[in-house]
Amino acid sequence: MTSSNSTNPTFKEAFATLKANAQKLEDQTEPDIDHLLEVVEQSTAAYKVCKARIDAVEKALLLTFESASGT
Repeated sequence: MTSSNSTNPTFKEAFATLKANAQKLEDQTEPDIDHLLEVVEQSTAAYKVCKARIDAVEKALLLTFESASGT
């Protein structure tokens, strides 16, 4: 993942990494075994960033809606 702060990429950066790696894998006519582990590791890290951010936003929305409805 390319980021100005590589230890803490944004959702947008992580999602771009996932999209780029998926496209790279789809475009291959033959598997590139030499780089597969690197792609999988990058994708796994990017997925974790995206999932954590989505979970945090979902939780915040649920709390907001619960407060608004008075429950």
